[in-house]
Amino acid sequence: MPQPAAAVADSLEETAGEPPAGSEFAPLLRTVRHEGLLRRRYAWYARVVTANALALAGVVTGLVVIGDSWWALLLAPPLAVFFARTAFIGHDAGHAQITGNRTVSRAIGLLHGNLLLGLSYSWWNAKHNRHHSNPNHIGKDPDVAADVLVFTGEQAERRRGFRRWLTRNQAWLFFPLTLLEGVALKVHSFKDLSRQSPRERALEGTLLVAHVVGYTALLAACLSPGKALAFAALHQALFGLHLGLAFAPNHKGMEMPDPLGERWGHLRRQVLTSRNVRGGVLTDWFLGGLNYQIEHHLFPSMPRPHLRLAQPLVRAHCRELGIPCAETGLVDSYRQALRHLREVGEAARVS
Repeated sequence: MPQPAAAVADSLEETAGEPPAGSEFAPLLRTVRHEGLLRRRYAWYARVVTANALALAGVVTGLVVIGDSWWALLLAPPLAVFFARTAFIGHDAGHAQITGNRTVSRAIGLLHGNLLLGLSYSWWNAKHNRHHSNPNHIGKDPDVAADVLVFTGEQAERRRGFRRWLTRNQAWLFFPLTLLEGVALKVHSFKDLSRQSPRERALEGTLLVAHVVGYTALLAACLSPGKALAFAALHQALFGLHLGLAFAPNHKGMEMPDPLGERWGHLRRQVLTSRNVRGGVLTDWFLGGLNYQIEHHLFPSMPRPHLRLAQPLVRAHCRELGIPCAETGLVDSYRQALRHLREVGEAARVS
């Protein structure tokens, strides 16, 4: 069974000790450790978790107060936003950013993933673990496996029938497809239960069912069936869109290592396949810190508020080595990602 993402973070930064002599990553790791940027920020995360819980409770209270009215649909967008905040907390827990205690990290992940979102913490960790180990690597990174979308011309050429049409138009369809992501994550989570051990399956399955029952009961208690369905559809669509907006800029259109080519070390493997997004406090908040994608991939267990502090250190180190650090604005990051999807889709048009 794959290691949890927290174990990957540990192996890269803590338990493995210093990287091999001559490693390009070693001097940067020593500098980051010296600056204390791998130390946990317990108080910061306590505030974030508490604020998010209060925000979710506020939306639920609003639903109860408004009652069976179409005005209740105005609460679907903020609920989608705070669901995304919940997902970011679960993400950080999976990377051991919140605490080094794996039992506590898993409890936080199960609470925010399975119970609050209906998203399997174990499934996501196993998948995300493989992504971090080999980002953008065909055959190793599940995020670039040929599925609804494809990411290389070779993948596109093998498409047939409806999937071929989908590939030809994937750039135009990308954001509309993210509207289904909230539901797709739940489907994948339930399907993954068959992979899990009986004990893990019982716990995760119970929490996933509790989420579905609780979510359905809340809407049924506050809204008529038609309004409840409309609320759920709008909420889940906006939640999926928000996640798509957060994850789309990170790797799409960046280097994709040749399986038979040069073997990169940790520094190049993470930097050359990742893209940062410029912005201020609002961008950091909206993207959950994932706009510092290069720093996050280099140091998966680094607490979210430290990523921006590590950025100038990473830039300086890469500049000395002549390694480019990709960074662009938010809108341009989407433009680059969609351009890549369009160029890949061309292979399905001409072949």
